[in-house]
Amino acid sequence: MNNFIVKDLMVPLSEYATVQEGSTLFEAVLALEKAQEEFDNEHTPYHHRAVLILNQNKKVIGKLSQLGVLRAILPKNERTQQIEDISRFGFSTSLINSLREKSRLEEGILDDIYKKATRMKVEDYMQTPSEGEYVDEKTSIDTAMYQIVIGTHLSLIVTRGDEIVGLLRMSDVFAAVFHAMKSGELT
Repeated sequence: MNNFIVKDLMVPLSEYATVQEGSTLFEAVLALEKAQEEFDNEHTPYHHRAVLILNQNKKVIGKLSQLGVLRAILPKNERTQQIEDISRFGFSTSLINSLREKSRLEEGILDDIYKKATRMKVEDYMQTPSEGEYVDEKTSIDTAMYQIVIGTHLSLIVTRGDEIVGLLRMSDVFAAVFHAMKSGELT
């Protein structure tokens, strides 16, 4: 494990789900599905959980996770905001969930989901990477692991100079740590 660098564990950008800025949420979900089907999981059983958003110069400008997609399709109105406000005052989870269920029945989150998803632009829901989410491909895995944990990131964007070359996913780092533990157990 001590000799591993980020490049050894990263998923190359060419194998990751990407869409162009201006794409719809639906197009992003299709790209994610396609990447999951095509991903060579010889080294890891973990699928992609995000789509990278590229600008017209093919530079990564953001990331849209599965959680981001789900957040995007949730209704955002005065009633849902009131429920979220109430939840901060310590009311029981069962009360909050019953209010959410009542709201859901009145609004139908999944009603016309296709129409909603084809109107929503990815850049309105993507997360723009912070400075702490970039890591050079020659960085040791130990250092990258520290960066993932301290920053509570699910992945880091891997760079080679000014170029983005891949993604280092927490799941792949965890798999490497797990295998290192197992190999230590055998010796």
